[in-house]
Amino acid sequence: MAQLIRNEPFDDLVNNLFQGFFVRPVGTAAAPAGAARAFSVEVREDDKAYSVHAELPGVAKDDIHVTIDGNDVAISAEVKNSRDEKQDGRVLRSERYYGKLYRAFQLADTIDESAAEAKYTDGVLELRLPKKAVTAARRLEIR
Repeated sequence: MAQLIRNEPFDDLVNNLFQGFFVRPVGTAAAPAGAARAFSVEVREDDKAYSVHAELPGVAKDDIHVTIDGNDVAISAEVKNSRDEKQDGRVLRSERYYGKLYRAFQLADTIDESAAEAKYTDGVLELRLPKKAVTAARRLEIR
């Protein structure tokens, strides 16, 4: 037996119009002062290598980790930020933020891990990821 479904286009229009108007979506709340957000990554390619620029302001060099596995690249960083306001030896306000940032992406070519270079200055991580030389196909002789 066929079912009849009543279509109410006006109800959908009103519901979609006010959806999210009174409720703030998850993840848009203001982060604590100095808190890390998702970091931006720029990847460029030339004939011999990829160059990656990742903006990681306020992150210590020792807290950044880069892993390369074939053509997979992952950048992770641990953010630690604390601030104390003292007056006359008393702590009036104390803020702490700890978080982890992570970005991973896949490149079109395999990376030569042994020749890869990383440099971190002024909050910008620069990676130079040379492409692995492509070996020509080898014909096997059948005996």
